[in-house]
Amino acid sequence: MKFYDFEANDATGTPIKMEEFKGKVILVVNTATKCGFTPQYDSLQDLYEQYQDAGLEILDFPCNQFGNQAPGTDMEIASFCDSRYGITFPHFAKVEVNGGNALPLFRYLQNEKGFAGFNPDHPLTPMLESMLERTHPNYKEEPDIKWNFTKFLLNREGEVVARFEPTEDMEVVEENIKSLL
Repeated sequence: MKFYDFEANDATGTPIKMEEFKGKVILVVNTATKCGFTPQYDSLQDLYEQYQDAGLEILDFPCNQFGNQAPGTDMEIASFCDSRYGITFPHFAKVEVNGGNALPLFRYLQNEKGFAGFNPDHPLTPMLESMLERTHPNYKEEPDIKWNFTKFLLNREGEVVARFEPTEDMEVVEENIKSLL
């Protein structure tokens, strides 16, 4: 399967086929509203405003699997994002990204780009690594998503070209997006 073969429900429950985003540069993000990385919504919205007309699409998938940091209904989450951060990119329904109930799209993304490590310069990296070493000693060898705000970047052909952990500097994400536009 390819990216465009998948579908997911938006925040209203309407099925959306990923083929609707054909020809776009796509950033898929698993998000949470009560996470230390939640302020990244500001940077994501800035990227969207700056590059949407050039062909960028950001797809927001809330996930409550990491510390129960995405409480609320799909519409409550979307409302929070819109009112607090002015989000204008598409919100999808809350999903699981790991395990047996993971949205197939996220299984695909992980198989295309596995975990390559956290940014060693980010102040939250030691905390994440310590927590993961206790709960998942082999986490470095597994492709699963480690935390909220993991990002997958796809080119205009729908190929996964990069994965960014939540600790990655958003300027690095932006440079990679710009290289594909």
